[in-house]
Amino acid sequence: MKAIVQDTYGSADVLRLSDIPVPTVGERDVLVRVHAAGVNPGDWHMMTGQPYLMRVMGFGLRRPRTRTRGIDVAGRVEAVGAQVTRLAVGDEVFGTADGSFAEHAVGTERTLVLAPPSLTPVQAAAVPTAGCAALVAVRTAHVRAGQSVLVVGAGGGVGSFAVQVALAAGAEVTGVCSSSKVDLVRRLGAQHVIDYTALDAAGAPLPAPPGGYDVVIDTGGARPLAALRRIIAPQGTLVMVGAEGGDRWLGGIQRMLLALVVSPFVGQHLRPMMSTERPEHLLALSELAEAGSLVPAIDRTYPLAEAADAVRHLATGHPAGKVVVTV
Repeated sequence: MKAIVQDTYGSADVLRLSDIPVPTVGERDVLVRVHAAGVNPGDWHMMTGQPYLMRVMGFGLRRPRTRTRGIDVAGRVEAVGAQVTRLAVGDEVFGTADGSFAEHAVGTERTLVLAPPSLTPVQAAAVPTAGCAALVAVRTAHVRAGQSVLVVGAGGGVGSFAVQVALAAGAEVTGVCSSSKVDLVRRLGAQHVIDYTALDAAGAPLPAPPGGYDVVIDTGGARPLAALRRIIAPQGTLVMVGAEGGDRWLGGIQRMLLALVVSPFVGQHLRPMMSTERPEHLLALSELAEAGSLVPAIDRTYPLAEAADAVRHLATGHPAGKVVVTV
């Protein structure tokens, strides 16, 4: 089968299209014929081997432990292991599967569920990692109807889902994004949109309503913790999604560790979050999609042979929404 592989860490130039064997199916495995694969910051981290902390954590010290990139997937089940009971050959599924930048990838019943009929394969492939992160962030903050919620990075992958999930919970949502994404964030349904490029150019802080926001969901990773705390209500909640925006050694983990240290001593709830994709999360997102409350924002699609360009665009092109590889 055709797949995007790498044998060393580096820029997108290390990614190449190659012929490799179709993965074997174990007793608990599900073999998926890939139709589309979402591109995530994690793919870039695995490609570059940065932050270096991840190498020490077991992803491969000198070279990636797994050669094939990609994890988000939408496709059709082609084979199942003997102990698989919930999925069957022919099912259209979405979720995560190792090495999804390929014609076939292997997942399990713990990482794949039936795809929502209302979404195309491209849309479904955009959901798993970013959508689950957004869902968990909103749930971690216990967002309720009537609360004021600020989403930083509202025009990105996780942020575009966080806006919609918070709206579905009944919140009044303000999105923070760049000038080029203002129209997108408005289309997603945000009642208010802040163009951070104009603020940064003027050296102005993020504005906040009287008393501050009830919840701030930060998907950007660039603003200092102190700046975010200033716009949160005294008993409000900050959820920091992922550890982007840091240095090559530790990434943005320092800011998350600082939040853990500060949180017990202040009235605000400062909650760093690293999301995982679970079947119940995927099913909840599927229900939102079927209800019309969640529509993935797709920036661009690339054919499998151009997956390296897709990763480049994610890293440097500031996409509005999600980037997807089609197979």
